[in-house]
Amino acid sequence: MSARTRQVSSVATALLPVLAAPAVRWVALLALCAAYLQGGLDKALDFQAAIAEMQHFGLAPAAPFAIMTIVVELGASILILTGFYRWLGAIALAGFTLLATMTANRYWEMTGPERFAAANAFFEHLGLVGAFLLVVWHDIKDRFGPGR
Repeated sequence: MSARTRQVSSVATALLPVLAAPAVRWVALLALCAAYLQGGLDKALDFQAAIAEMQHFGLAPAAPFAIMTIVVELGASILILTGFYRWLGAIALAGFTLLATMTANRYWEMTGPERFAAANAFFEHLGLVGAFLLVVWHDIKDRFGPGR
């Protein structure tokens, strides 16, 4: 083992008690769910704006789509944060995020600066999908993996 590898290993070992703390995991999950909590609450508190958003993206009938969006954003976030069927909440938000980005960020149909911004948003959302899939993987491994 090289001196550099030993040094990195020592730093990782020293940070392990902090980074592996349950509170850090929960804060990370909260950060991952923050946009969905904010979006779901905003839509619930201003339902007419939620309907207008659905209409903007061509989703009809708008009211049921708005209700489903609120339920998924808030319900799945609660599952993730409480740990109750965390994997299911993470799958729901991964699927929701993928569908939403395919609807809202269709950069391949755009030109100019709008295309650039939409492409960035599209790939940022794919990163969120990946993060939710990691939550699924860890939760299933921890709950149902060998030795459980």
